[in-house]
Amino acid sequence: MSPIPVYLASLGCSKNLVDSEIMCGALKQNGYVLTEDPAEAQVIIVNTCGFIEAAQKESIETILDLAEYKESGVCRLLLAVGCMVEKFAAEMAESMPEIDGFLGVNRYPEIAALLNEMLGREEKPALPCGDAYLLRELPPGSATAYLKIAEGCDNHCSYCLIPQLRGPYVSRPMEDILTEAQLLLEKGVRELVVIAQDTTCYGYDLYGRESLPELLEQLAALPFAMIRLLYVYPDRISEELIRVMQAHENICHYLDMPIQHASARVLKAMGRWGGREELLALIRRLRAAMPDIALRTTVMVGFPGETEEDFQELLEFLAEARFDWLGCFPYYQEADTPAAEMPDQLDADVKQERLDAVMRQAAELSAQALQRYVGKELTLLAEGPAEDWEPGWYAGRSAYQAPEVDGLIYFTSEAPVEAGQLYQVQVTESDIYDLIGETSHESAQ
Repeated sequence: MSPIPVYLASLGCSKNLVDSEIMCGALKQNGYVLTEDPAEAQVIIVNTCGFIEAAQKESIETILDLAEYKESGVCRLLLAVGCMVEKFAAEMAESMPEIDGFLGVNRYPEIAALLNEMLGREEKPALPCGDAYLLRELPPGSATAYLKIAEGCDNHCSYCLIPQLRGPYVSRPMEDILTEAQLLLEKGVRELVVIAQDTTCYGYDLYGRESLPELLEQLAALPFAMIRLLYVYPDRISEELIRVMQAHENICHYLDMPIQHASARVLKAMGRWGGREELLALIRRLRAAMPDIALRTTVMVGFPGETEEDFQELLEFLAEARFDWLGCFPYYQEADTPAAEMPDQLDADVKQERLDAVMRQAAELSAQALQRYVGKELTLLAEGPAEDWEPGWYAGRSAYQAPEVDGLIYFTSEAPVEAGQLYQVQVTESDIYDLIGETSHESAQ
């Protein structure tokens, strides 16, 4: 029987991307073939995101757009999987008859069995006998990969659906993570990006103690060029974690720590930790330990009851904290969350005005932060030719720039540049979000 082509659209966060790669591996193991052209696909799968209203709308629009290939292409089945399905499968089945099947979170290795049944294939599906993460099928030539060390979340922030979508926090056994990391290394991965809903919560459920530093110690012993931490909660950044980051050259001096706000009153209503002074003290501690550290954060504006005074406190805090990278999004009134029932819900235009103000400030802070690299030599991981630039220009990222969310280094090289290799680049200019430079050595490290 000839392989059946499948197109998979992965929406949402990097955790979803890992799940999509697990599905791709399970499909390939069971005689399906992946295609990048939905017009060629007999099966189309959408891995949905249900985190906020905007993500839910994107998921719905993507499903409806791809459903057209059931008329104009060769598509026989359209499946919706993932976070949005976990909570809204019944509503989606009623409102979108275009969808032929559903699969919730934590069931991704079952995708081939579901398709076999729906397509009437007699082949008995090969299911993973161990860690499903070992199924992952990375895009060809991947030099960067996400390493998901836990699933779910126990934080129960008052605005967030994640515990309902993903369930409680469950750490993966350390030996399974290390086995997967070794496999990624053998596949050519140079940069490992460690993720979870709350990375710093790793191990408390399994081992009864803080375990992220121990895991990092073992990951750092593997010859990855860069190991990067995302989704680090500020209240769990310990001295031991800082010590491990200091001790290993291949652990990036980079932290992504979503703080959401700076007003203690707003943070308490959100179910989050601390306030302005606690956050500033933490930032000072991190920069004292690692003067070159790059810090990223995300903040939310327009939370119920956020006053103009609260918002101004946030702006003043951001000006003082001077994050290298800053993201911002407006509060969304998500049903079935405590925050949705809070009084003093703010108008959409107020949220947009505050969002615009934060992003203007973010641009100024980013431009100022990038100036410190001008005149310095940085090691970067090349991503390939720079899109929309003249021939001879390439793009890459240093230890201070995370994939997809931060800026790039654009550089020239007289010798050919190979994606996935390391280069030394002399930085000559900076702009708002990116750096410009030139290679100081012709060959990769």
